[in-house]
Amino acid sequence: MTDDRAAVDFRDIRVTLGGQEILHGVTASLRIGSLTGLIGPSGSGKTTLMRVLVGVQQAGSGTAEVLGSPAGSSGLRSRIGYVSQAPSVYEDLSVGQNLAYFAAVLRPGDAARRQQMCRRALLAVDLANLTERRVATLSGGERSRVSLAVALLDEPNLLVLDEPTVGLDPVLRLDLWRTFAELAAAGVTLLVSSHVMDEAERCDDLLLMREGDLLFHGANAALLEQTGCTSVEDAFLRLIGERARPGEPARPGAEDEGEAHR
Repeated sequence: MTDDRAAVDFRDIRVTLGGQEILHGVTASLRIGSLTGLIGPSGSGKTTLMRVLVGVQQAGSGTAEVLGSPAGSSGLRSRIGYVSQAPSVYEDLSVGQNLAYFAAVLRPGDAARRQQMCRRALLAVDLANLTERRVATLSGGERSRVSLAVALLDEPNLLVLDEPTVGLDPVLRLDLWRTFAELAAAGVTLLVSSHVMDEAERCDDLLLMREGDLLFHGANAALLEQTGCTSVEDAFLRLIGERARPGEPARPGAEDEGEAHR
């Protein structure tokens, strides 16, 4: 259920890592209850922007306000769910043990509340039948859902997911995107990164990035109307071509610069 008010608002965000500017003054906002796709090739700055918004990466300049507070504020910790590309659960523990551990970190001293949190999160990602399974024995898609369940434990207002569907088969990808849509319909604001262009069509709004620049921010329909294209992929390539400097060939994106620079 989208709301015209902004859940996230960032202005002129610039980040320099290792002497290289990774984000070149990006500005946008996310509506409450929207499912926003952060789309772009590896090396475009997606991960860096997400890290700024969840408060684990400091911006060199610019401002970022998240759920009414500056990004990184201590009061936001229980209101944001963040799933990075790196493994965020323990493979030697079962699904249930993982959730119980993280719930205890979030809500120490309230056993009944923790049990309720775990049950709700497992149902949300359809893992209730795998509670006793060790994470190491799960498929890639099931592991992704365990990480998502952990992020959902405290009923976050904002969910930030860094390429959660990478490496998954089409059926599992579809299941996850259905879950994302259901969460957005319930009022959760989601920011989901991907380098797969067809996933952009499942989003309410898009942030298209390339090499640290934000090429477009808005709805799918507005993107297609602006570019005169019939697909997001063609529209993205059109925007790249329009921004290419004279004599510079347009290309889909930079080479992978590593996890910190994505």
